[in-house]
Amino acid sequence: MRPAVVRVARGLAIAVAVIAWAVAAHYTSALVDESSWGALLAIAPFAVIAAGFAWQSTRRGLMLAPLAAATLALALAWPTLARNVGWLYFVQHVGTNLLLGLGFGRTLAAGHEPLCTRVARTIHGAVSPALARYTRQVTVAWTMFFAATVAISCLLFAFGTIEAWSTFANLLTMPLVGLMFLGEYLVRLKLLPDDRSSILDAVRAYRRTSPTATPVNER
Repeated sequence: MRPAVVRVARGLAIAVAVIAWAVAAHYTSALVDESSWGALLAIAPFAVIAAGFAWQSTRRGLMLAPLAAATLALALAWPTLARNVGWLYFVQHVGTNLLLGLGFGRTLAAGHEPLCTRVARTIHGAVSPALARYTRQVTVAWTMFFAATVAISCLLFAFGTIEAWSTFANLLTMPLVGLMFLGEYLVRLKLLPDDRSSILDAVRAYRRTSPTATPVNER
């Protein structure tokens, strides 16, 4: 099978999986009173990430011990968790966007290279002053986007209905992220017409770029 076909098939499979997860998350958090499957679906992403970090750690045994304790605690609390699936998704949604916002925002501090500048450097190998200014502004925009997402999520969960919150958190957040990528691409075409990198280039470069900024004086 051709590599291009494999990439397209993989992309479609990921898209279908993301859409299916979002619909299932909306259903179990907003439309049913109790769901063990919903609780499992809400916890699974964090559990997989935590297990991966623990397994790859040089202190695997030390890391796996608290993971086992957390698993036991979840098992004991499972009936309560299954009755409060909405809270689980809320913590997941706010926690994920808060961490992403902090990941972008901390790279704007003095002595660090903005995250989007690092992504551009990964794509191009060198960054011009104009591109450096632009990518810093893009880093600010992403930081504000994630901060706004956290604020809206908290307000809807506190003062709106669970259905309204779930629609925003589970059904609209990913499309909004996609619109941010598209908007940034269109603005870049206008301001930096010589930059021909695509949205997929940026996504691949971001995946290769560590979210932890490296201080300028350490590079």
